[in-house]
Amino acid sequence: MTVRLNITMDADLYQRLKTELPPKRISAFINDAVRSRLAPPKAAMDAAYKSAGAEPWRRGLDDDWAVAETEGWPR
Repeated sequence: MTVRLNITMDADLYQRLKTELPPKRISAFINDAVRSRLAPPKAAMDAAYKSAGAEPWRRGLDDDWAVAETEGWPR
C-alpha cells in the first residue's frame, strides 16, 4: 500500500534530484533513502535472529567459541 505525502525541501536539492534521477523515479529514490536510514522493525529483526538461530551450521560454531567465551575470566 502506498500513501501520498507532501514534503518540503531546499530548491537546490530538488533540482539535483530532477537532474540526476530518471523521470518518475524521485518518489522511489526518496522511499529507498528513508528506508535505509530507519532501523528495521523489531518484528523483522526478531524473525531474522530466530531464523538464523535455526540454521544447522551455526550450531556447530557453539563448540568452536565455547573456550573463547570463558578464556581469561576469573573463576
